[in-house]
Amino acid sequence: METKVTPWDVEGSIDYSKLIEEFGVSPLFSPMKEKLTSRMKEGSHMIKREFFFTHRDLDLVLKDYESGKGFFLYTGRGPSGNMHLGHLIPLLFTKYLQDAFDVNLYIQITDDEKYLYKKDRKWKDIDEFTIDNIKHIAALGFNPDKTFIFRNSEYIGNVYPMLNTISKKITFSTAKAVFGFTNETNIGFIGFPAYQIMPTFFEKKRCLIPAAIDQDPYWRIQRDFAESLGYFKVAAIHSKFLPPLTGMDGKMSSSKSATAIFLTDDEKTVKNKINKYAFSGGQVTLEEHREKGGNTEVDVPYQWLKIFFESDDEELMKIKREYERGNLLSGEIKKVIIDKINSFLKAHQEKVKTVDINKYMYTGQLAKEMWKKKYLPKD
Repeated sequence: METKVTPWDVEGSIDYSKLIEEFGVSPLFSPMKEKLTSRMKEGSHMIKREFFFTHRDLDLVLKDYESGKGFFLYTGRGPSGNMHLGHLIPLLFTKYLQDAFDVNLYIQITDDEKYLYKKDRKWKDIDEFTIDNIKHIAALGFNPDKTFIFRNSEYIGNVYPMLNTISKKITFSTAKAVFGFTNETNIGFIGFPAYQIMPTFFEKKRCLIPAAIDQDPYWRIQRDFAESLGYFKVAAIHSKFLPPLTGMDGKMSSSKSATAIFLTDDEKTVKNKINKYAFSGGQVTLEEHREKGGNTEVDVPYQWLKIFFESDDEELMKIKREYERGNLLSGEIKKVIIDKINSFLKAHQEKVKTVDINKYMYTGQLAKEMWKKKYLPKD
């Protein structure tokens, strides 16, 4: 399969070293890693194990923070369907950063984008997914007084003048070159990148965006004109993709239910999916596995432990060692990941039942401030 990495589609075998070159981003090296991980109580293993692996101007963000200027966080979610574990990782990592630096966070829900992009979706469908997705996001436990979750379709009146100023800065030739728009692309979708760029101007501080690397094209455009409007070029820290159950190519997708673990899956469903679909690095027979051991580089349960579900380095190394020596069987490592996923989902699903999304959208301190603001261009 041909490799494809865009903000809307990720397919094929991903060569991350090539993406670094193609996207023009910088590898995440020390001391930036050390400065981040030294402050983080959770999630630092995602940096140490190079799941978050590249950046734009993260060094400047950290300098601004150390000098007292501060920064703010921005990330988002496109509500085209039910959320799965792959959607959750950048959001959880963003929470870890907010906890570590005690900064404002803006979470954009791009209901307009998904309606324009998904030809088979009615607005009613998008609306239902939007509310459901917001509940799952809010249940992660962001600081309600420093977090603003907003729907594009609802907040547009507050930003429309500034949105037009941003749109004037982006030519069709640029948008076409960056995003691959064609004559068949509807004009609403062509104009959408301006709105995704808009939250980077919510404060007169540097904006840091934690997101998967496929979202980087938006920020390349923003960096071309941000300073001409009196704002900072946006900064970013990029993650790799959580591999689908069926193998290491591409990323987990809502449209392929067999490849994904959804946040609403029950214990039996998780167990069945892992046992049936999770690609194994184990050998064909028990005898061969005992002799040769398993391959952790391609084993999806191990990779999920490494990326997300096992933060203890010693425990992860023990699993790796025993699996590669053949002492730990494929079924046994699958059971480890099944138990961890089910424990996580059980706790998360309970939080979703009681979460108050109004605190994040309307009644929290930052939310109330944002509804009072009108973003106007300074022509």
